[in-house]
Order: sequence, then C-alpha cells, then structure tokens
Amino acid sequence: MNKQSKINELTTRPRPALNRKFAVAPMLDWTDTHCRYLMRLITKHSLLYTEMVTTRALTHGDKHQLLNFNPEEHPLALQVGGSEPDELAKAARIGEQWGYDEINLNCGCPSDRVQSGRFGVCLMDQPELVADCLKAMSDAVAIPITIKCRIGIADHLHDEIESYERFADFVATVTRDTGCHTVIVHARKAWLKGLSPKENREIPPLHYPYVYRLKEEMPQLEIILNGGVTSIEEVSEHLKHIDGVMMGREAYHNPFIMQPVDQLLYNDSRTILTRREICEQFIEYGRQKMKDGARLNYISRHILGLYHEVPGAKKFRRYISENSHHDNAGIDVLEQALKLIA
Repeated sequence: MNKQSKINELTTRPRPALNRKFAVAPMLDWTDTHCRYLMRLITKHSLLYTEMVTTRALTHGDKHQLLNFNPEEHPLALQVGGSEPDELAKAARIGEQWGYDEINLNCGCPSDRVQSGRFGVCLMDQPELVADCLKAMSDAVAIPITIKCRIGIADHLHDEIESYERFADFVATVTRDTGCHTVIVHARKAWLKGLSPKENREIPPLHYPYVYRLKEEMPQLEIILNGGVTSIEEVSEHLKHIDGVMMGREAYHNPFIMQPVDQLLYNDSRTILTRREICEQFIEYGRQKMKDGARLNYISRHILGLYHEVPGAKKFRRYISENSHHDNAGIDVLEQALKLIA
C-alpha cells in the first residue's frame, strides 16, 4: 500500500469517542509507536499521545516515519509544537488525514530546543498568539483541538512569584471562541533558566489546588491534571475534583501500574492480561515489526519496566540491555529474557 492509500484509509476510518479520564503523557524519545502498542496491551481505553512533533518536522521531514502508528493504538492523539497559526493549521490537517483522534498543542515543554524556537512553554507569555493558533487549528479540522500547558513560567530559578490569576487569565484567553475546550495542565511552573528539562519535571512545586480551582471556576471546560501522579489511587483522588488525569514517567517506567485502569475507571470487565501474556504478545508484535525492518533495540527498550519489582526483573532488564543493540540481534533476545523471570 502506498503512502497516499494509507492516508485515505486512515482518513475514512471511524474514530472512537474520546474519554480522557485517564491518559498517558506525551514523552519525547519515549512514547513512540512501539511504546504505545505495549501500553495498549495493558489498557484498551486510556488515551495515548505521541511524542511532540514540530510543524517544521512535519513540513520537511518523513511524514510516514513521524506519524505512522498501529491501528490498535486508538484512541490516539498527536501532539504538535509550533507558534505559527498557519503552520499549526496545516499540521492539524495532516494529523487528521493520517487518522489521529485529537491534535494537542504543546505549551508546556521547557527544553532549550523549544525556547530557542519560541514555542512550547514560551507561548504561555503570549496568550493572544496561542488563541490565534488554537482557532486556526480548530477551524482546519473536525477532530478535537486541545492544549497542554503549565500553571505558569518564571525566568529564574528563585522567582517564587505565584499567580493563580495570571494562569486563569491565560486559560480563559486561549479557550475563548477558539474551539478548544480541553486543557491539560502540568501543575508546576516552568523555570526557563537554571533548570534542565528533567529538573523542570521534578523541582518546581506542584500546585494541584490551582487545577482544582480552575475547574470550579470554568466548569464548561474539560480539565485534565498532569504532574507527579504515581499511582492509580492518586488518580482516583484527583478525579473527585477534575475531569481526567494524565500520568507520565511512572506509566513508562512501570507500565503494569495501569493494569486496573480499564476496570476501575472505564467499567470494562474483560479479562486483564498477565505480565507474561503481555510480554508474549509484545514479542510477537516485535517479530512482525522486525520482518518489516525495525531494529530490536528500538522495540525492546520499552519493555524494560514491565516486570518492575518482580523477582528476576533485574536479570530480565540486564539481558535485554546487553543483547538487543547488536546488529544481528533477533527476537529470541526477548524470549530468552522472559525465561529469567521467576
């Protein structure tokens, strides 16, 4: 099937209704198509997100490589980065044509890359521009347009000024008559200087009450909370105040933590797969992908956390890490690693 036929097929495929009660965060260099396939084996209903794709990459890069996904990954959202309304509208159209169920605008990433390009979290200083971007995107497509942001930004590490009002004004501006009704909030400020992206995910204090208050004052919006969530019990507590919860690093490093999500949050009583069943199905998936030319280490790296805190997990991870990067590595590496689990 050629690329245009693939696009035509995806464009006409019925898209599922989106329930954002639980989602896995977009994570650069992590939430690629292989990662998302593994997560979908664990939870059928959670909303999954791509890594951020910039408008420049979509314009000049290999769209098939950037956007291709397995049909099983639905419901699936594409996160885009950029600051030009016309370019973002074009990116949204491409994402819709490719078959994505939602397009999300990144206004929360604080990396040097996005700061030099003046997009990501930098856009929180330009709410009118963000509104123009969201309006252009919403006008361009029929699927939902959403935004992911922080509760604010600060120029320096020791800037402790807190302003719920400024945060709320930003949200009000970017959702007023733009067609965007869903706001995903990482409940931390981003410090633009003095912290690495990793530190920006951990050091600035969390302010969950800001997100709760936002939902109280703007009940017409769908409010999703992100940041610091490490258990399904915490998810349930947050859902008493807001519409949905997004989990990031914990879901990647310990994916089986999502095992009860479908039953607890989506009332799905289907039999839950065991870790071994998930691993066996992922091995078969990897076998097929390698026949299509994928390298084992691109696939296997996502399964390292599946047996988190299970006897034999350390041997399992070490065997995969030491053997999957070789040029002639085959799917038998994962099969041998699985035998090391007690």
